Amino acid sequence: MQHFVRPHGSPPVNGYSHAVAFTGPMVAVSGQVPLDTEGRVVGESDAAAQIQQVFTNLAIALQAVGARLHDVVKLTVYLTDLADLDAFRRIRDEHLNPACLPACSLVQVAGLVRPSFRVEIDALARIDPVMA
Repeated sequence: MQHFVRPHGSPPVNGYSHAVAFTGPMVAVSGQVPLDTEGRVVGESDAAAQIQQVFTNLAIALQAVGARLHDVVKLTVYLTDLADLDAFRRIRDEHLNPACLPACSLVQVAGLVRPSFRVEIDALARIDPVMA
C-alpha cells in the first residue's frame, strides 16, 4: 500500500509528491542510463530519446524483481542540462500515474559517466508481494 502526501501548508509542487508512505518490501534501482540492450547510446544528442530509454531501462530492472514503474516511490534525476526538464516531465507523465507521482529529487550535474549521457535516473520502489 502507498500513500502519496501533498500536505496543506507546504509549497505547491510540479510533478512530485512531498512524501510517500508505503508498506512492504522495497527495491533500490541503480542509476539507469540511455543505453540499449547492446550497450549503445540511444539518442546521442536527443534528450527525449535518452529519457525514454532510461524509463525503459527502469521498467526492465523493476520487472526483474516483480515491480512496475507505478510502484516507484522515489526518483532521483540527474540532468546535464535543465533545458531538458520539460522533456523529462512529459516522458515521466507518460510512464507514471500523474495522480500518484513519487517523491523526487532533480539535480543538474556537470557531467555523467559518459560525456554523451544527458540523463541518469535511480529509483526506490515498493515490491507488491502478490507480483513478486
